[in-house]
Amino acid sequence: MERAIKDRLYTAWADIAKALGSARRVELLDVLAQGERTVEALAKETGLTVNNTSSHLKVLKTARLVETRKEAQFVFYRLADDTVLHVLREIQALTRRRLHEVDQLARTYIDDCDSLEPVGAAELRRRLKAGDVTLIDVRPDVEFSAGHIAGAISVPLAGLERRLARVPRERPVIAYCRGPYCVLAVEAVARLRKRGYHAQRLAGGFPDWKVEGLPIQVGAER
Repeated sequence: MERAIKDRLYTAWADIAKALGSARRVELLDVLAQGERTVEALAKETGLTVNNTSSHLKVLKTARLVETRKEAQFVFYRLADDTVLHVLREIQALTRRRLHEVDQLARTYIDDCDSLEPVGAAELRRRLKAGDVTLIDVRPDVEFSAGHIAGAISVPLAGLERRLARVPRERPVIAYCRGPYCVLAVEAVARLRKRGYHAQRLAGGFPDWKVEGLPIQVGAER
C-alpha cells in the first residue's frame, strides 16, 4: 500500500514536471501571468501557429496548470492559480543559481544595464502613498488593461516617446514590466534617463506584485 501511494505521488509530480519540460509551454505560462489570453492572441505573442499553441495549451490544461473560460466563439486561457507563478519564479531563480550561462546572460542584459538598485515593492507602496513618484507600466496596452498596479499610467515601451508628455519631469519615475527577467523596464529606464528623467525600475513585475496581494486595477485608463 505504501509503495502504491508513493508511486502515485511521484507520478503526479513527474507529470507536472513533464508539462513544464518545453520552452514554448514555459513561455506561454509567462505570458499568461500578465492576464488571460485567447489561443489566437497567445499564438501571435509567441510566434507559434494556432494549432501548435492549442497543442501546448492542452498539455498545460491536462496538468491543471491553466484553466479556461469561453466567451462567444473564443476560448480564454489563464493561470490556474498563483502557485503556478511561484513555480515559474522558483525555476528562474534556481536556473540562475545553478547555470553560469544563465547568470551571465542576466547580468549582461539586466543587471549591468542599470547602475541603480531596483525599487522594492514596499518602497514603491510608500512612495505611491506619499505621492512623490510617477509609476509607469511599460507593457503593451492589452496587458495593462488585463491588470496593472494601482496608480500606474500606461506608457508602453513601443510608444514611449509619443507618451512622454504624460510623464512629468519634476518627479522621479519608476517603471515596471512583466517580471525580473523582462527587459522592457530596463530599456524604458535607459531612455528616460537620456531625456533627463530620474528613473528607476521596480524589482519584479506586475505578476509578482499581484500575487503579494498588493493593490491592482483592471481595465484601460479612463
